[in-house]
Amino acid sequence: MTYVTIRYEVKNRLARLTLCRPEVSNGFNIPMCEEILDAIEKASLAEEVAVLIIQAEGTVFSVGGDLVEMKRAVDEDDIASLVRIAELVNRISFAIKKCPKPVIMLTDGAVAGAAANMAVAADFVIASDKTRFIQAFVGVGLVPDAGGLFLLSRSIGTTRASQLAMTGESLTAEKAYDYGLVYRVVEQEKMEKTCQQLVKRLLRHSPNSYRAIKELMWKSEFEQWEAYTRLELDLQRELAFKEDFKEGVRAHFDRRRPQFTGK
Repeated sequence: MTYVTIRYEVKNRLARLTLCRPEVSNGFNIPMCEEILDAIEKASLAEEVAVLIIQAEGTVFSVGGDLVEMKRAVDEDDIASLVRIAELVNRISFAIKKCPKPVIMLTDGAVAGAAANMAVAADFVIASDKTRFIQAFVGVGLVPDAGGLFLLSRSIGTTRASQLAMTGESLTAEKAYDYGLVYRVVEQEKMEKTCQQLVKRLLRHSPNSYRAIKELMWKSEFEQWEAYTRLELDLQRELAFKEDFKEGVRAHFDRRRPQFTGK
């Protein structure tokens, strides 16, 4: 696959997957999701890769779903394409968690929507002190996707997960660290150094151990994810066809507060 929306490089046993759509705050569209999935699969299968690093260009890690694409889909009544994105972002979180190698995510700026839940799927998140994690779904009348509530509830507990999903409140890097979602919080200019220190530690140990640890974690905590996914996608599909979602998207572009009616 030729990559247009991401960059994928392998060097010194490290695979780096970089989101490269800063002009739309690295929002996910169908091509980007498909390219991310392809790159994760390559890293998972490649013998020369020991660790996968996921990062992004620009001042925003990702706003989650591409808001420009959402507006187009609403205007053209092409909601089916948005449902397809919901399916793909779930597969990305799934692939990160199933990857037999350590996955490190470097975050800076806003990490919103599906991107915030992909971060929960990663094994290690190194966040700049400017990072904000946002469950932005309620702002457009949707439900968390990319495995959001399934992953969050197991990471920070059901009450906190529900509160973040229901309020859409921004979670600072420090608070995310306190909750156990983040491995390290550092100044932006120290992110790469901190990443290399972690990589150095990880490369000391056997890939067999990491493969077994992740398999055991999956068996003990995540086997029910596939059944959960079916419900998540069914609900997201139902919500995407409702008027509240269309109102939420239009209000975002009109720079006004949405007027939800429950329709």
